[in-house]
Amino acid sequence: MSALTPQSDMPTPSTDKITQAAMETIYLCKFRVSMDGEWLCLRELDDISLTPDPEPTHEDSWEDLTELVEQMRDDTEDPNYLMANERMNLMNMAKLSIKGLIESALNLGRTLDSDYAPLQQFFVVMEHCLKHGLKGKKTFLGQNKSFWGPLELVEKLVPEASEITASVKDLPGLKTPVGRGRAWLRLALMQKKLSEYMKALINRKDLLSEFYEANALMMEEEGAIIAGLLVGLNVIDANFCMKGEDLDSQVGVIDFSMYLKDGSISKCNEGDGQITAILDQKNYVEELNRQLSATVNNLQAKVDALEKSNTKLTEELAVANNRIITLQEEMERVKEESSYILESNRKGNKQDRTADGQSLSEARKHLKEETQLRLDVEKELEVQIGMRQEMELAMKMLEKDVCEKQDALVALRQQVDDLRTLKHDLALKLQSADIAGKQKSDLNSRLEEKTNQMAATIKQLEQSEKDLVKQAKTLNSTASKLIQKHY
Repeated sequence: MSALTPQSDMPTPSTDKITQAAMETIYLCKFRVSMDGEWLCLRELDDISLTPDPEPTHEDSWEDLTELVEQMRDDTEDPNYLMANERMNLMNMAKLSIKGLIESALNLGRTLDSDYAPLQQFFVVMEHCLKHGLKGKKTFLGQNKSFWGPLELVEKLVPEASEITASVKDLPGLKTPVGRGRAWLRLALMQKKLSEYMKALINRKDLLSEFYEANALMMEEEGAIIAGLLVGLNVIDANFCMKGEDLDSQVGVIDFSMYLKDGSISKCNEGDGQITAILDQKNYVEELNRQLSATVNNLQAKVDALEKSNTKLTEELAVANNRIITLQEEMERVKEESSYILESNRKGNKQDRTADGQSLSEARKHLKEETQLRLDVEKELEVQIGMRQEMELAMKMLEKDVCEKQDALVALRQQVDDLRTLKHDLALKLQSADIAGKQKSDLNSRLEEKTNQMAATIKQLEQSEKDLVKQAKTLNSTASKLIQKHY
């Protein structure tokens, strides 16, 4: 539809071709958005001329074309036509978003996180797809549209989805249904079953009719196409931290600049690629260094706790030894008392023996209790000694682990220093290359000036040569005249 005005030398396009071209164009706000391969081409509607030529040659064809354009304008006001255009628009955006995400993730070659821009745009597009044609629930504050309700149905259709649904409900930072729906999409992508869940949901249109209008994207074939496209996302790995992310207040706006064709795009040079790789390595080493520092701090805290526990056990052991010594002294005293009682019983009479027998039985009972107490204390002492040996062994292992971690930390710091040196060298080389380029440009400018000067000199010499030739001709003619006069 780039030339709507018929020309005298060109045939008027047929109605079928114009209708096909119009159906291949989707509308968004005040822009006409056409699919051009794997990009979007935006053209403002004000820039497209729909005014007929004042002197058309094919009047009948042009009248048909004008009627068709007016009919298309009337169709754009039809709600069903607008919903169909919105579905086509969202499906094309989903295609571009999924394809761009897969290609960029494969080129990146690492696990994606929540800060990755193509991944953020994919979730925004998916959110718009799920919101399309969504029925609003009436509340005392007005109508509330949320796609969390349809996503909750998935756990009834696929039992495996109950795990992520429970995880979403247990997240403490989510307060709105929109935030829960966004968290559900991220967990399903991490689980690599987003396509399976969407297919199971789309196949049950009897359940979706409670949440969506009849001409919504999830109720039409565009939803099934998007669910099929989601299978390709199983090749990428993503990791999200849901606890610290604010999913309730995010604004879902599609950034079309990521999908617009730009002719000024140029590839990065080799030096920039090397610097990017070095910066990635540096960030990785710093992150590893940070993790090792945290591990060393944890181990140091454990060592301090073990030292405190060892000191406490040593004190308890000293108390137990003092108690054993006291019990031994009491046993000696009880033995002396019992021997004294036995001797007195031998010397006493039979009447005294009965009273002494009772005191002897009490003394034996007391001796038995003291002996049992001593055995218990000895067992406790053996247990404490065993625990102390285990603690000493654990201390030695922790010290060994700390030494190994420190050696690894020294090696990593050395690598960081080497990377910094390499980065500095690359910066110097780049600076020297810039200086050499400036010198060459200056030399070229000087050579051009000298060339211009030489060209001017050559022109002057040519002009002087012409003057000399003229003078020589004049002299020859004068000489010939003089010779003729002479003769």
